[in-house]
Amino acid sequence: MEILPTSASPTTTIEVGANAEDRATAYLIDRGYTIVERNFEIKAGELDIIARDGAILVFVEVRSRANADHGHAVEMITPAKQRQVARIAGFYLQLRRPAYDEIRFDVVAITGDEILLVQDAWRL
Repeated sequence: MEILPTSASPTTTIEVGANAEDRATAYLIDRGYTIVERNFEIKAGELDIIARDGAILVFVEVRSRANADHGHAVEMITPAKQRQVARIAGFYLQLRRPAYDEIRFDVVAITGDEILLVQDAWRL
């Protein structure tokens, strides 16, 4: 049996996704965001990261691609995905009842080693 070092590249889609969310979380914290919750999940789907940027409650969708051979990760945020995230955010607001002045939808797109933060990526 071969034991892989802990720095081995992620192999499953779950590991890849978790790694991307870890990188996105660190990136957001470095930019002054406060992480409220990760991986809020209901039957309708999941919110990757819920954070605060000052008084703004931010729902962050994380997308990643190993490289740009098939396009940038930011291109993976379709109108259907935006609607799904917004719908789940509505459930989050009903269930958690957080205090907020306004909400915003951000995207962290990771393509290879490049991390792109798109603030206010879409509006309802």
